[in-house]
Amino acid sequence: MSFWPTEQHWSVEIPLDTKHYRMPQLAETGFVALAPANFDVPEEEYLGLEYMDWKSGGDTNFAPLASADGELDCRGFWDKGKTDKDALWTSNAEKAPTLKRYVDSIGANFGRVRIIKLEPQDREQALKSFHRDDNNRFNPENEGWVVRTWVELTDNPESYMLLMDLDDRHLPIAETERRVPLPRGARFVVDTQRLWHVVVHNGTGPRYALITSVESSPTLSEWIDTQVPAHV
Repeated sequence: MSFWPTEQHWSVEIPLDTKHYRMPQLAETGFVALAPANFDVPEEEYLGLEYMDWKSGGDTNFAPLASADGELDCRGFWDKGKTDKDALWTSNAEKAPTLKRYVDSIGANFGRVRIIKLEPQDREQALKSFHRDDNNRFNPENEGWVVRTWVELTDNPESYMLLMDLDDRHLPIAETERRVPLPRGARFVVDTQRLWHVVVHNGTGPRYALITSVESSPTLSEWIDTQVPAHV
């Protein structure tokens, strides 16, 4: 293996032990799989958007559907003095009504909502972008912990999200590796500030997915239970 995170990796400094509310469904593994999406997303709702050249987890572009101030901006909300919640819809959202309705239907407070376009990368390439997310900067500890949820928009069953839990030094534990397949319609919720993660994309063309930052709350917990969690 040519790359493995060390204590100098920037992810190690991201805090984890806080007083934020966390959902019981994520307590054990930091991950929960949902039933596949029961709705179709027309291709124009993700191919016809305005994308930005923003690198995260590989050779990526992002189309922001909701941002800190409604602008087409991929930067963290903290750049504008906000935590990753209370987002405003962008002009891209007008072109993606199915996805906008889906996010609204969750009912929980959401932050950044984006379509990711990821070019193919094998495991060795992907590991160079292995990381944890800084989702909770500026988040008051009497509020809910921000997690992320995915909907896969293209069909890449040979690709997978690679997840690993962390040790007391905040480094990934290889023995906890989990691979989440990414066929069209796959949905899952991940505590990406806890779990190291990256996508290994074994396809021949771009992979597209909807990523939404959501605040942990009883509302989100109840929504997860209605989505018929499935085992991966």
